[in-house]
Amino acid sequence: MTHPKPDPADLDLTQVEWTVSTHSGGGGDCVRIGTLDGHILIGDTKNPERTPHIFTPAELQAFILGARDGEFDHLLS
Repeated sequence: MTHPKPDPADLDLTQVEWTVSTHSGGGGDCVRIGTLDGHILIGDTKNPERTPHIFTPAELQAFILGARDGEFDHLLS
């Protein structure tokens, strides 16, 4: 049975420890990622007040594996 993802707007994000990629270049043009209650949160570093997107570990795994395989490389050009 799959449990529904919570609405990120209802989450208390004050305790989330965010990580920013070292590949971001420090210019603020990157995303931040954190975890809360077994979910992965992805947010905007330029707009930290904006509600982050929420993903299950399986969803993030599918994305990372696709990125490793180059499935999203067309988005970079």
